[in-house]
Amino acid sequence: MSVSTPSSSPDRIVATYRVETRYPLEQAAAAMAGEQSSGTFRPVPGETPELIARFGARVERITELGEVEAPSLPGTRAPKGREDIRPVRAEVTLSWNLENTGTDLPTVWSTVLGNLFELHHFSGLKLLSLDLPSAFAEAYPGPAFGVAGTRDVTGVKGRPVIGTIVKPSVGLSPDETAELADRLILAGLDFIKDDELMGDPPHSPFAERLDAVMTVIDRHAQRSGRKVMFAANISGDLDRMRRNLDLVNRRGACAMIVMNAVGLSAAVEIRRHAEVPIHGHRAGWGMFDRSPDLGLSYRAYQKFWRLVGVDHLHVNGIRNKFCESDESVVASARECLTPMFAPPAPPCTVMPVFSSGQSAGQAEDTYKRLGSDDLIFCCGGGILAHPDGAAAGVRSLHEAWEAAKAGVPASDYARTRPALAHALESFG
Repeated sequence: MSVSTPSSSPDRIVATYRVETRYPLEQAAAAMAGEQSSGTFRPVPGETPELIARFGARVERITELGEVEAPSLPGTRAPKGREDIRPVRAEVTLSWNLENTGTDLPTVWSTVLGNLFELHHFSGLKLLSLDLPSAFAEAYPGPAFGVAGTRDVTGVKGRPVIGTIVKPSVGLSPDETAELADRLILAGLDFIKDDELMGDPPHSPFAERLDAVMTVIDRHAQRSGRKVMFAANISGDLDRMRRNLDLVNRRGACAMIVMNAVGLSAAVEIRRHAEVPIHGHRAGWGMFDRSPDLGLSYRAYQKFWRLVGVDHLHVNGIRNKFCESDESVVASARECLTPMFAPPAPPCTVMPVFSSGQSAGQAEDTYKRLGSDDLIFCCGGGILAHPDGAAAGVRSLHEAWEAAKAGVPASDYARTRPALAHALESFG
């Protein structure tokens, strides 16, 4: 079954969901629309037909996908007399008048997500996609650096930005972190970042850690003319983030935020005052997307963060250590590189960050599947655990990407390149 109304206008917010319900689909979709706009369970004074026509969410499309054996999530109900029927899955597209929210992204988040996931009508509900009017491109600055700006700052052209994460993630002092940074820079890295677990703890105060690492980076830059980018995790309460950002701005580092921890409003504030790239870590992402029956897709999620001005977005990696499929990772990275709005609006693209168990062995497939080298390629053990040392680990990554871009199998390219050969032997 497919039910449609006229297509939405440029002044409407449009969201598509996959739902599962034992209610008639039109009734279930109406419950979604009512809950997230002007509707109530009972008529109330003031809720006139004119108000509903202007401000009520509109059901644009319903496409039935078929029955399932049993409810996927607990806590759902069925209409009286329909308790024994099987749930039906469908895609439902809703739209809202831009007047409902204005261009306020936290309110859009509440509108397209909000209480929907608690409605008893549904044993599955997931936001698949989100399309926003071009007015949002005028209201939010978007990334200040993105792909081109990150390449300019790092001086890296024609290949990925090669990076790593400080490990151990917790426990190193500022001086120990700086010593590790020294070794990594000597190995040839372009990018070093704090772990998402490292903020401003007593054993490594943020200001001391930033100063120690940037002193090393500046010393190497004077020698080589190349300044490595350090993404320092400024995440915390807003006052602390502003203080940390001031330090990052003065030292010319990169401001890292843990997006789900600090929220959209904090990201807006950081973008307003940042003079450096903003590195967005998605820690906690699994709770939104791991279940196919609950949450929201990365396709919808990343649009919020791109608009508020994040320049780099984590997307996991090919053959990663987590549960995400390669297909999902590549799709997420493509979204980051795809313009959000039609010209003349800015493209609002960001640099995807590949990480999680990455090494020279994934370069070939990553390039083939993504079709681009506009990314940050973060490797931990793929660099530091290389049998010939960290410098050989970095060299193996350069060689792997050279082979990938030339269309030469990594195994063939490795015949005359020991660093790559030993990486493939060690990491697969």
